[in-house]
Amino acid sequence: MGCLPTLAMLAVQAGFAGMNLLSKLSLDTGMSPFVLIACRSFIAAGVLAPIALYYERNLWATMSRRVILEIFISSTLGMSLSELLYFLGFQSTTPTVASALGNLVPALTFLIAAAAKVETLRLKTRAGQAKVAGTVVCLGGSMVMLLCKGPLLRIWASPLHWRYAEEIAAAAASKATGSRSAVSVGDVLIILSCVAWAGWLVQQNETSQRFAAPYTSTIIMSLIVGVEFAVVSAAVDRRAAVWELGSGIRLYSVLYMGIVGWGATFVVMTWCIKLRGPLFVSMFNPVVLVVCAVLGWAFLGEKIHLGDAVGSVLIVAGLYMVLWGKAREARKPAHVEDGAGAGV
Repeated sequence: MGCLPTLAMLAVQAGFAGMNLLSKLSLDTGMSPFVLIACRSFIAAGVLAPIALYYERNLWATMSRRVILEIFISSTLGMSLSELLYFLGFQSTTPTVASALGNLVPALTFLIAAAAKVETLRLKTRAGQAKVAGTVVCLGGSMVMLLCKGPLLRIWASPLHWRYAEEIAAAAASKATGSRSAVSVGDVLIILSCVAWAGWLVQQNETSQRFAAPYTSTIIMSLIVGVEFAVVSAAVDRRAAVWELGSGIRLYSVLYMGIVGWGATFVVMTWCIKLRGPLFVSMFNPVVLVVCAVLGWAFLGEKIHLGDAVGSVLIVAGLYMVLWGKAREARKPAHVEDGAGAGV
């Protein structure tokens, strides 16, 4: 079983990359992001329900009113807000940029946890210094991607052609011609989505200690998110036509996102966390950036700016600095590390 968790996590990241590609194509066809999120959430809840019934039914009696309230609040202010900002931003950016900015989450989580005094800075230790420096590098990388697009990188054309994807991407590009400003609104929304998700992670850590049933919690949150976005969709556009998925890319996207992108990947990640811990799982986050860049270039003819490439490298470097700091803290207590004193 030595290499199995590694292979499993590589498969998970490939699954996330495929989800980004398909969801981008769906949004480019004009699909409502509210319908996309609602359908994905309901399907994911259905996929996880049998697993929760088998493994966690004995824990359902421990679900208190406080836990239910916390799940509802975290679903609305964390998952729903994060999903809304992400998919609204995703409409006007590329899968590669969205994946790169997604690597901000660990650094932002550390920043919010430190501000909320859930985690100490420990600036006198190498681990604390690495986490702070990594957070600064991550944020700097996001600012580079946001403000310094720079020239397009000259990359040879892809020999692969998916005519359907090319037509959708070309139609979306023609609509967006002349509308892109120096600062991409899509990139800003993706960053705000990362902030919301990081805040959700900090809050969810406390909830999980009171109700240790991750599958059940995810099902409840998915149902809440699905209902909320169904209501929002009805308020924005009451036409029944917006819910028509047809038999094309929209249907494939919501099925893939619900079954693979949220259901199967969650099961695999939970299994890997039990075997190797959360840090092991986090180390694979940048893989989705590489896979997205390759798929976007191969099938969508995605163009990459110099600023996007430099910013992505900085974000990934900062991510690993934060992860290194977390790993060092887990291995060596602060009071014995490098002559450290009390946490700052």
